[in-house]
Amino acid sequence: MRIRAVPGGRLQGSIRVAGDKSIAHRWLILASTASSRSRLTGLPSGLDVLSTASSLANLTVKARPALDLWARNVSSWVEGGGSTWNDTLAGVSYGTLEVEGEGRDGLVEPSSRLDCGNSGTSMRLLAGLLAAAPFTTELTGDTSLRSRPMERVASPLRSMGATVRTTGGHAPISVTGERLVGIEHRTEVPSAQVKGAVLLAGVCASGETVVLESASTRDHTERAFEALGAPVRRDGRRVGISRFQHEGFGAAVPGDPSSAAFVVAAAALTGSEVTIEGVGLNPTRLHFLEVLSRMGVTTETSVVGEELGEPVGSIHVLSRDALHATTVDADELPLVIDEVPVLAMLGTHAPTETRFLGASELRVKESNRLMALVEGIRTLGGQAAAEADDLVIAGGGLRGGAASSGGDHRLAMAFAVGALAGERPSEVEGMEAAAVSFPDFVGTLRSLGASIEVIG
Repeated sequence: MRIRAVPGGRLQGSIRVAGDKSIAHRWLILASTASSRSRLTGLPSGLDVLSTASSLANLTVKARPALDLWARNVSSWVEGGGSTWNDTLAGVSYGTLEVEGEGRDGLVEPSSRLDCGNSGTSMRLLAGLLAAAPFTTELTGDTSLRSRPMERVASPLRSMGATVRTTGGHAPISVTGERLVGIEHRTEVPSAQVKGAVLLAGVCASGETVVLESASTRDHTERAFEALGAPVRRDGRRVGISRFQHEGFGAAVPGDPSSAAFVVAAAALTGSEVTIEGVGLNPTRLHFLEVLSRMGVTTETSVVGEELGEPVGSIHVLSRDALHATTVDADELPLVIDEVPVLAMLGTHAPTETRFLGASELRVKESNRLMALVEGIRTLGGQAAAEADDLVIAGGGLRGGAASSGGDHRLAMAFAVGALAGERPSEVEGMEAAAVSFPDFVGTLRSLGASIEVIG
């Protein structure tokens, strides 16, 4: 799908974004392996979450019918281009799922390999879940996922006792569950996915399992375990967990702050005031607001409740006078890794140079985001460069042009947002990629007043 973004408009209103897919992956796994019934609402329909749900359907018995039905319904809905909110099929809400868990001992050997699509979160978290399952499972994915590093999760799981084989350090990977022992694992590359996988394996291991992070990452896994009563010990970047079987639970998935970041940026670039309601306000996910503050964008957050340990509330974007350049240091980059593309687009409209230091992890995302960002900014009429592992944005604005997402959902949305403040209209090819995390992204911006036309 190709869109044409026309600059000059202002956004106004209040919206909700789709449920947080990082949380949804984890809660789906926990619901499917609980010892009794669980009910989840607000589940997002993105393709990555579908990969986790479909994989879990192949690993369970009692939970399988509900997971299968939900996955089929959402798949049909996404392919049909439904809107994000309040859609139903045969009276079943897409965002609601009730599953009957049988505990982790109820996992069964799948009849075929598990296809994780484009979802690295699915593959890495499921590897942790399967590390103690007494059978062999092969996990694969699309071309992009098969190019991403998997030894970072395979290595600690092997140390715990599981048999994990990768394909030259990548997917497909094979996991044979064994009796696990607790370990102390120090992460070389900050990764909430690896931490989550080790903790999911740790609740099946004898003794305590500890993860020591080289830099802070999102903490959804440990928050959920804490809320479910697990023996979790947290001290700064050190997280420990011991053997535990959780019961069923009910929770509503908060709106995705990473998706909200694109709406926040669109409002900032167009000098608009917008409110995003019902969004997750987990502090480990909001560092992008600190970066935006340094760039001259004022926002206000308000916590109104909590779901399974996750604070929920609203983000209000206030008008701003002018954008400022900034530098994102290597030690804070992991806290905005998903927001770098859209922060970079704000940087193109700052008057001077914006830098993202130590951004090598961008090379192994859904695409080589480091180089794809440089190329996309240039084709949209801006200036950017990769200096070793640093992303350097020259600033000065975008003249307008045409860019391709290359199949990367965050690049598709970032280029569209950046184009809203260009000197002239721009086109973005491959907007269908946004369905991975934000299925109604274009419709949401248009509902707020953005001038975006679908042209092909």
